[in-house]
Amino acid sequence: MPSAPTRYRGRFAPSPTGDLHLGSLLTATASYLEARVRHGEWLVRIENIDPPREVPGSAGRMLDTLERFGFQWHGTPLYQSTRTAAYEEAASRLLDAGHAYACGCSRSDIARDAFRHGEEGPIYPGTCRHGLPPGKSARALRVRVPENGLLCFEDGLQGHVCQDLARDIGDFVIRRADGPFAYQLAVVVDDAAQGITHVVRGADLLLSTPRQIWLYRLLGFTPPSFLHVPLIKDADGRKLSKQLKSIPVDPANPVASLVHALELLRQSPPASLMRATLAEVWEWAEQNWSLERLKGVAEIRLD
Repeated sequence: MPSAPTRYRGRFAPSPTGDLHLGSLLTATASYLEARVRHGEWLVRIENIDPPREVPGSAGRMLDTLERFGFQWHGTPLYQSTRTAAYEEAASRLLDAGHAYACGCSRSDIARDAFRHGEEGPIYPGTCRHGLPPGKSARALRVRVPENGLLCFEDGLQGHVCQDLARDIGDFVIRRADGPFAYQLAVVVDDAAQGITHVVRGADLLLSTPRQIWLYRLLGFTPPSFLHVPLIKDADGRKLSKQLKSIPVDPANPVASLVHALELLRQSPPASLMRATLAEVWEWAEQNWSLERLKGVAEIRLD
């Protein structure tokens, strides 16, 4: 009986222009090469979970940009905007099992009543955990986190990672007050639907991983393996702002952008690759890809 395929995903939130940005290029390149060297399938997911905020045509332009850079994916891209029914079903399962509950708190309520702050701001104090208090009506859906104990996992680059969900995060939102489902739920449901076995992404999402593992467990899914590529920082070691990370790479010169990405990923491409064809750059990258060169690298610096 043949074994199940090894599947990696490339995640892309389309920008208004459909450009490929530096951070997206780095993580996509790492994910793509990991899949290629391990003879796995690389699947593309368009994370347009909030369609009203999406600029029409931006997702299609993003796919065109990926093709210009030589990325080749398995099957048809999955659009989160088409997956609402699947998210509804998962949320209903969590509600029916008592793992989720309706919350009537606003952001100002939480900021006022929070007992402590975590890395993502005020930690939800559990106001609606045992039912909506008088005067409150349902706004969002939250998932109950375990009250005691650490949730730990082994990351392919970051090593042993642990988080106390109750202390550091609190019960978290899976459906927002304005309607759309949260990324935490959508990514878990879609990973299970696509049979994703390996996730390679930026370390800015490392903090979200324990929440997602908790959801995998509650929904009865097997979590994939995780590998988080170091964060991009400026020459002074400061985390890049969203504005700087959103500077697009040049689709008119994909060779230069891809070689630069390989340099930032510590792959030491030869200078001659700047004169190579795009196919030759990918061939070199696949033959020379070494994840070991990123181990122990805390950050990726822009010169």
